[in-house]
Amino acid sequence: MFKKIISLLLIAGLIPVLAQVDRSRLPEPGPAPEIQLGEYESFELPNGLKVFVVENHKLPKVTFYLQVDSDPALQKEQTGYVEAVGELLRTGTKNRTKDKLDEEIDFLGASFSTSADNITASALSKYKDKIFEIMADVIMNSEFKQEELDKVKKQMISSLAASKDEPNAIARRVRSVLMFGKDHPYGELETEETVNAISLDACKNYYQTYFKPNISYLAIVGDISLEEAKQLVEKYLGGWQKGNVPEHKYNTPKPPLIMKVAMVDRANSVQSVISVCYPVELPVGSEDAIKASVANLILGGSATGRLFMNLREDKAYTYGAYSALRPDPIVGTYFAFAQVRNSVTDSAVAEILKEMKRIRSEKVSEDELAKAKNYLTGNFIRDLENPATIARFAVNTARYNLPKDYYKNYLKNLAAVTIDDVYNTAKKYIKPNNAYILVVGSADEVADKLTKFTVTNKIEYYDINGNPYDPTMKKIPEGLTAEQVIRNYVEAVGGADKLAAVKDRTVKMSGSMQGMNVNVTLYQKYPNKLYQEVDAGVFKQKTVFDGEKGYVEAMGQKQELQGDQLESLKNEALDAVLDYSKYGITPELTGMENINGKDAYRVVLTSAGGKKTTQYYDPDTWLLIRSVSSISTPQGSFTQTMDMSDYKEVDGVKYPFKYIQSFGPQSIELNVNGIEINTGLPDSLFEVK
Repeated sequence: MFKKIISLLLIAGLIPVLAQVDRSRLPEPGPAPEIQLGEYESFELPNGLKVFVVENHKLPKVTFYLQVDSDPALQKEQTGYVEAVGELLRTGTKNRTKDKLDEEIDFLGASFSTSADNITASALSKYKDKIFEIMADVIMNSEFKQEELDKVKKQMISSLAASKDEPNAIARRVRSVLMFGKDHPYGELETEETVNAISLDACKNYYQTYFKPNISYLAIVGDISLEEAKQLVEKYLGGWQKGNVPEHKYNTPKPPLIMKVAMVDRANSVQSVISVCYPVELPVGSEDAIKASVANLILGGSATGRLFMNLREDKAYTYGAYSALRPDPIVGTYFAFAQVRNSVTDSAVAEILKEMKRIRSEKVSEDELAKAKNYLTGNFIRDLENPATIARFAVNTARYNLPKDYYKNYLKNLAAVTIDDVYNTAKKYIKPNNAYILVVGSADEVADKLTKFTVTNKIEYYDINGNPYDPTMKKIPEGLTAEQVIRNYVEAVGGADKLAAVKDRTVKMSGSMQGMNVNVTLYQKYPNKLYQEVDAGVFKQKTVFDGEKGYVEAMGQKQELQGDQLESLKNEALDAVLDYSKYGITPELTGMENINGKDAYRVVLTSAGGKKTTQYYDPDTWLLIRSVSSISTPQGSFTQTMDMSDYKEVDGVKYPFKYIQSFGPQSIELNVNGIEINTGLPDSLFEVK
């Protein structure tokens, strides 16, 4: 009976004939979703400040966002002062000290943030008058003080110390230099020298020159009416004085004429950070911008991109490989990136270039195009749930002189992107033959295999600050050996007899990290016993090593030392430097390297188990100034760097009294408070229980 009913319905045409559906073809895409952009109102003050108001009364909250639209300025020998201005804006005004400013904001339960070109404040709508008055005070009356600048500079230098041994941070810095050059504001790099050179006058001058209403945009979003917004802005920012703001023009950076390979040598790296990069002329909101976003998404803009699927899913070279094609009002950028093990560095570069060439030479599939457009459509619609998005659209439309209906027609224009559009856009902006291939890693292990990517078979070397150098020019003096460097070091710190006489040593140090005070006490006893306590207040850690085995104890949990950690401690004997062979350690002088602006001899110590530690010695004083090693943990492999300075004599032996230790992205400066020699430390202190 059921089959008869179906047959009758089919004859009557009341249900479709499934056999007539061609399932081998994808359904035609539907029309672009109709979106209703939130409305905004705008007005302009006599001083030139442009204001955009988005009313949204769903929550009793108001957000104020000020954008200062100035051209980037070259900072030269004081690079970093613009960033410092952003921090100083939060440190007090002519009417409020920093403490009073913090107290008032906290009392309101508000959020408040500043940078060199924008200020954001957010609070419950019943406090909108008060929070905006505070914001206006910061905008017009900020007062910079030397003691606050000194704190900011100290934080910046600490951040630089942490980043100098973080390979991804190094790649970002050197990538900027390669693409833009140091004579362009996008290519300038902060260094310890430039940060130390930052003056209070430079910061004040920047604030007084560029914080002007006639180049600024104010967005107000939330539980507020247009009339209320006008009253607030006129009351508190009506007196903000406009002024002439200098304009800066720079030559537009160009991609290299031929492919170039750049190397940042990190001797102990077990992985390489790869970047394939170049600048592109792709203005914000240009005709190609939407097409370029689709092309890049297919190539490497997500975890479904071709780069990810190739290098991770197919080749298992990496945990992730991506690319970015970013518009910019001055000059845009393209870069593809991945972090891979040393042995497959050249293979990974080849695969990245292959995918870049493929998207230029072969048209993408209908499926890839549909998925990319769906992904971007979803992101756009999701962003619209945030009322601040509408304000951002309004500011961008005015700031970049976009068509008034640019965002209203975004999904329509996205839906109109075709396979041919992606193909033509890729040919225009994806340039595998005009790219910089930057590798941050061990040159000894990967450099030779990278020469095949250049016409000249030449690799250009850069230090971590993007300064080029010729490694062949740093020649070791003829006849100098690792053993001689170490002997010279022994003599420099006091001589073999003095070192041999040290049978136990106690070192007490203190410092701070991420706002926490850290105290370290280190006990060592001949030959290689160790006990270390780290006290950071809420966190305490104890390491015990009896010469053969050991453990780490923290938060009530005890973990046995294994692998790299155990081998490292076995090599920390008090007398090891007097005879490395006694402990199965082989030293090798491998060259010279620039350390903190000065060449140093590089000695690689290889343990019996194959673990390598790289040490750097000052050729003038013969003192050890840096030690670098790789540590393997359950969370991954990290490079640990220890810089040593401020040597002082204790019982005839010179020891460093200042250490800067970097471990992954973390950094801590430790100052030695005291060293005691031969106090008769008991063996029981080092017992592994």
